[in-house]
Amino acid sequence: MAVQCAAESEVAPQDRFDYFWNQRGEWVEEPNIRRGGESGVQRVVSSNGQLLYVKRQTGHIHRSLQHPFGRPTVLRERDALIGLNLLDVRVPELVFCGAQRDPVHKWRALLVTKSLDGFEEIEHWYAGGGRERHGEAVHDRVLKELAESLARMHKGRWQHSCLYFKHVFVRITGEGEAAKIEVALIDLEKCRQRLTARQAATHDMKQLRRHSSFSTTDWQKLVYFYKTAFGSAIKGL
Repeated sequence: MAVQCAAESEVAPQDRFDYFWNQRGEWVEEPNIRRGGESGVQRVVSSNGQLLYVKRQTGHIHRSLQHPFGRPTVLRERDALIGLNLLDVRVPELVFCGAQRDPVHKWRALLVTKSLDGFEEIEHWYAGGGRERHGEAVHDRVLKELAESLARMHKGRWQHSCLYFKHVFVRITGEGEAAKIEVALIDLEKCRQRLTARQAATHDMKQLRRHSSFSTTDWQKLVYFYKTAFGSAIKGL
């Protein structure tokens, strides 16, 4: 799951946390204060020119039955990145993840991922005329690829938990029937496994309906493709 960027080959494993912690770049997501600490994301270019996203946290934790005293949220996101990758659901590639206890902040934590080169938010793709440029046949394939990716995630009992339009990315290479269509999901900080696939599916699909701009016709197409891939209908869609 690790990207072999120059930093990894040049820096000893025990020094990688400090190496990435000391990297600085443009803030993509300014540090916000919640969950008892701070969390923000910076865009950083590695020494070999690879664009990376570094999520940097201090004291930013979540509590659960398994972790009643708190655990950095990036560790949950790391688990989701690994789990979804194993299910053939496209997510950002993991470069590094680590957490250390700090006398002042209690926890310092990092999650470093590779940029999704060539992908764009699906909402931006629509706004930029992607549907019109590629045509309806390709658009139907976009909906089908999204539906099948979500179904694979849910059949693995993973619930995204924050499935908004802005967290769906698309990349189309080529034109017409030869076009290669890829869909990726981002922002897995709240992702978790549910007891059943249906629980995960029901939550996420209803949430996506509320937080997307799909027309009724497009949503019905997406649900049809989803039902086919998932193997059964989801009540209320």
